[in-house]
Amino acid sequence: MLTAAVRDLHAAAPGQFQTDVRTSASALWENNPHLTPLREDEPGVESLDMHYPLIHQSNQRPYHFLHGYPQYLEEQLGLRIPITRFQGDIHLSAAEQQAPPPGTDAGVPEHFWIVMAGGKYDFTAKWWNPDFFQQVVDRFRGRVTFVQCGESGHWHPRLRGVVDLVGKTSIRDFVRLMYHADGVLCGVTFAMHLAAAVPVKPGPYQQRPCVVIAGGRESPHWEAYPHHQFLSTNGALTCCLNGGCWKSRCQLVGDGDEKDQHNLCEQPVQVTPQLCIPRCMHLIRPEDVIRRVELYYEAGVLHYTT
Repeated sequence: MLTAAVRDLHAAAPGQFQTDVRTSASALWENNPHLTPLREDEPGVESLDMHYPLIHQSNQRPYHFLHGYPQYLEEQLGLRIPITRFQGDIHLSAAEQQAPPPGTDAGVPEHFWIVMAGGKYDFTAKWWNPDFFQQVVDRFRGRVTFVQCGESGHWHPRLRGVVDLVGKTSIRDFVRLMYHADGVLCGVTFAMHLAAAVPVKPGPYQQRPCVVIAGGRESPHWEAYPHHQFLSTNGALTCCLNGGCWKSRCQLVGDGDEKDQHNLCEQPVQVTPQLCIPRCMHLIRPEDVIRRVELYYEAGVLHYTT
């Protein structure tokens, strides 16, 4: 999201600012043409701690996550910053685009979908049943290869019949993998936003397919991209009747974080003795997800390869 804000700041005020960033994901900024290396102690350099307070009105106001940082910048700089594109701003070098995708030695083929079948422990209310993910993978066996990704320190139950890259990709590797991916299957997570932000390989279609299992935690207009299949249950349950519930956890983690005591899912479903997921996620069935993946092929954006 911040990459889009920097892009749109320079579009709104060309030549007026020089910008540099300090983030925990510096690899996302490689090859970015809008950055100029700056020292924080240089004369004329001003540091801004970036926030997106607009999220606190996401159930009431018709804005996307992309508007969060630019609106904050508008307040700080006294400048109008229109959103120029409905996506983040990730840049790959020519060498990265020409190189084979990461994981070819592990079996990553020319055509594949990325699947994120888990998530971070701080927001377990975003998790879907791993058995449901497995049913989706099984349905497309022989037609679609899924490459399972995720950070090793997060919760990523292993799927069968996939290329396993969990814990085997850096952020930049994941960007390069995304560039080559035909599509993405995930929850509301980093991969969903990256699916929209990373350029698509040259071809007839300019957007990357993505099926998002969202449930009712966030308002769809705040998270969804126009070319994604966004499976939401907002408005169907009392707990997310007027937008996202924004609860943090359903499955308790036992890590001492206050999220285990507060802001818990109101309608938990015990899917296994070890796993509890929100009812809004459980109501999304494997056949719902299968149909959304199939839609890209039946409508002609993608074609099955064997």
